[in-house]
Amino acid sequence: MAFPTLLTFLLPLLLSLSPSLSTNSEGNALHALRSRLSDPTHVLQSWDPTLVNPCTWFHVTCDANNHVIRLDLGNSNISGSLGPELGELKHLQYLELYRNNIGGKIPKELGNLKSLISMDMYGNRFEGEIPKSFANLNNIRFLRLNNNKLSGPIPRELTKLSNLKIFDVSNNELCGTIPVDGTFGSFPMERVGALGREVLEIRDTRTAMMSLADLERI
Repeated sequence: MAFPTLLTFLLPLLLSLSPSLSTNSEGNALHALRSRLSDPTHVLQSWDPTLVNPCTWFHVTCDANNHVIRLDLGNSNISGSLGPELGELKHLQYLELYRNNIGGKIPKELGNLKSLISMDMYGNRFEGEIPKSFANLNNIRFLRLNNNKLSGPIPRELTKLSNLKIFDVSNNELCGTIPVDGTFGSFPMERVGALGREVLEIRDTRTAMMSLADLERI
């Protein structure tokens, strides 16, 4: 009868550890991000990998269950690149990396962040194509990738993002046309004023910005 007694003791212990294990996984992902970044002003100094809980780190916000839901590193003078580890932050709702010097390709694993509401990565040095995996971001409302060095077409897969309100890819090196299917078809392009339908042609994407919130005020 010793085995049931031991199991009775261990089961609550294992259950109590499960949030910590999840948090530790998120901490590992954030520490991997830190290792890829140059941080001359030490904004990431509090990101101590020996701490199990990243919720105590500056620029990181967690919910009541100690899941990371917000990463605020906008205008932080950091450079480097992003890695696939960011895709492990399954509960992340806000990814704020704007106005830095982060470059390289945007990892396709960011498409795993299905809780994401806002992604602000404008004003960096990202290059390559917009990942098609962003079509998996079903809760995304604000997607700002403007002022980078992105190339290629806007993925047609993004037109199924039914909650998308603001999509800004201006000042990149995109080519092709803006898709007008699905959600993109609801952007009132005829009300863009002087830009008119010419905004659909984005050989030069200095004007390729679509925003329901802004256009409805015209």
